[in-house]
Amino acid sequence: MSFERPAPDLNKLQQAWDEWERGEQLPGKVLANLKTAGMAEVLAELLASGWTPGSGASGG
Repeated sequence: MSFERPAPDLNKLQQAWDEWERGEQLPGKVLANLKTAGMAEVLAELLASGWTPGSGASGG
């Protein structure tokens, strides 16, 4: 039986980041939360789309 990762959850990603900024979580916990919420998939999709910082919501 194979494990299928759930789709990234942008709300969970934002929540993990906000907890970090407020100093509510230690770095290791924040990284774990970002990983389980799908940060790698979100970053990979942004790169694949050609998005760059400052380019807005879409890459073109």
